[in-house]
Amino acid sequence: MLAGCKEESKKEVVSMTYPQTKKVDTTDTYFGVDVNDPYRWLEDDRSAETAEWVKAENEVTFGYLEKIPFREELKQRLSDLWNYEKVSAPFKEGDYTYFYKNDGLQNQYVLYRYKTGDDPETAEVFLDPNTFKEDGTISLGETSFSKDGSKLAYSISEGGSDWRKVLVMNTETKEIMGDTLKDIKFSGLSWKGEEGFYYSSYDKPKGSELSAKTDQHKVFYHKMGTPQSQDQLIFGATAEEKHRYIGAKVTEDNRYLILSPSVSTSGNKLLIKDLTKPNSKFVTILDNTDTDSFVLENVGSKLYIVTNMDAPNKKVVTVDAENPTPENWKDFIPETENVLSPGTGGGNIFANYMVDAVSKVLQYDYDGKLIREVELPGVGSAAGFSAKKEERELYYSFTNYVTPGSIYKYDIASGKSTLFIKPEIDFNPENFESHQVFYNSKDGTKIPMIITHKKGLKMDGKNPTILYGYGGFNISLTPGFSIANAVWMEQGGIYAVPNLRGGGEYGKKWHNAGTKMQKQNVFDDFIAAAEYLIEKNYTSRDYLAIRGGSNGGLLVGATMTQRPDLVKVALPAVGVLDMLRYHTFTAGAGWAYDYGTAEDSKEMFEYLKGYSPLHNVKEGVEYPATLITTGDHDDRVVPAHSFKFAAELQSKQAGNNPVLIRIETDAGHGAGTPVSKTIEQYADIFGFTLYNMGYEELPENINKDIKQ
Repeated sequence: MLAGCKEESKKEVVSMTYPQTKKVDTTDTYFGVDVNDPYRWLEDDRSAETAEWVKAENEVTFGYLEKIPFREELKQRLSDLWNYEKVSAPFKEGDYTYFYKNDGLQNQYVLYRYKTGDDPETAEVFLDPNTFKEDGTISLGETSFSKDGSKLAYSISEGGSDWRKVLVMNTETKEIMGDTLKDIKFSGLSWKGEEGFYYSSYDKPKGSELSAKTDQHKVFYHKMGTPQSQDQLIFGATAEEKHRYIGAKVTEDNRYLILSPSVSTSGNKLLIKDLTKPNSKFVTILDNTDTDSFVLENVGSKLYIVTNMDAPNKKVVTVDAENPTPENWKDFIPETENVLSPGTGGGNIFANYMVDAVSKVLQYDYDGKLIREVELPGVGSAAGFSAKKEERELYYSFTNYVTPGSIYKYDIASGKSTLFIKPEIDFNPENFESHQVFYNSKDGTKIPMIITHKKGLKMDGKNPTILYGYGGFNISLTPGFSIANAVWMEQGGIYAVPNLRGGGEYGKKWHNAGTKMQKQNVFDDFIAAAEYLIEKNYTSRDYLAIRGGSNGGLLVGATMTQRPDLVKVALPAVGVLDMLRYHTFTAGAGWAYDYGTAEDSKEMFEYLKGYSPLHNVKEGVEYPATLITTGDHDDRVVPAHSFKFAAELQSKQAGNNPVLIRIETDAGHGAGTPVSKTIEQYADIFGFTLYNMGYEELPENINKDIKQ
């Protein structure tokens, strides 16, 4: 019997009463097959009916969460641990050195600066997003300084929306210059000297801006001193050539404009325009979206291009901008067995490799000579090897699951790393351990997983464990410190992260092995991770929770519907849960590279329907205790996914495991979420998880024998 959950004091099991969610006859036909969608009405995010449903569900959810006896204790510990100063790596723009800082519990990070060469202690507040709105729900997005540092273009997000506004500030006077640009989405900001900047957006959709489809990205040039209505359309005008995402970037020397049009989240074309020549045309480097390629750097007309063309783990090639097509490419840093993510600084290229999801960094000069391997502080994730060409030093961050992120100053000539900023946090890494294991998935594929927990933890099958995964979109889960996870582990919890197929940890082949008709591999990898943790006695079914967000929410939804017997708690966050209709909302069609769509073919439709979480909830099955989380302003993965899944689960759940949906108001997909809301959400997630594992008080208060 679990300590703190004695038989005689075990909490009374009460069956849940959920709001009545009406069903409306709605049917779609795919290749002659009728598919019912009774909760389609919940897709209307502007209707009063949907708003009432959200309110009713939240009342039930928060009514339940408020009864968890240690909820406030968790919230307090999260707040206490969160309350330390966090500082970013500094960077130079014009005459100033800038850095971001959060005093501890500020909702948003503040941008500071000081005159380069002065004492950093003289730094002043330059831009404080916490002043944008009292509750912290307006956040700072992209920032871009003009060539001489005299102007700053920055975007803001309201309520977590992907739709942004862009403002321009005079950096000397801090006054806003010109009009605010509106309705900008999925955009970088890249200056052409001091004159203006390039950005990308869509035409504002008809209907709901939070859920209506957006699928034709366009690149514009905004000239300072002119209204947005006069912004020049640079690329994306023709309807025959639709691109869902177009990146636009000016090279550091202001010579070239580089465009990277794509139709999906994977693969892009590549075009270049010489800005020094009036009325020059775009020159095509790549005319197809079969590869992921981008211009890393240029020295005069010599381009350094990162590509996975004929190199699934990526390589760097060089070519002259006058004849930039692939037949003229020359290998510069050849492909290796490890995935490459390079950066540049001080006239050097830093080849950052992932070796079983941890960092290894090699330094090259621009002639391709290997200077050295950068000596890193330990085993973990190093990032940020980037600086302007003239710099003699750069800053990088280092972290792992038990090491709070620290900033190191790196001397580019000597290769010496010096600790620059180490956070003062009430957490002792020496009390925790993190180790990597490899386990076999269903088809025999070896999958790495990093498991982190307190030292001295008994492997008796009774440790509360969160298994976290993603497995998609070529995204890699590398070791990184999390305040929330630290609190979980303080309670004697185990945190386990497998590197599933569909991610980018082993390059393009690993990514493709978890896409379209191979998506089931991702779920099999995750299920096998859970089975490994149980088999090795880290935990057992009664103390195991699965968690993931966005594509990871799909992962949790598919796992819990395929193997409802496997875990005690399921925590799908902002999940893609309706696989037949995901591509009809906002930018969802851009995810087709990973998923395919129900319109592609009968085979693809049947495959998607076979694992779509929404369509695989069965009557009379006992599903795990489930806390679905989403935001009412999520315009990346619209909340209708979560709404419909919650309604379906609540109507069909057998047994007494609760199925709740926690809907954050004035919140989006996650970026820019105020710290206060983040702390409350984690307290609820961890509280719900432990409570449903049988705890009536926090494990830390029970297991005093575990090393503190």
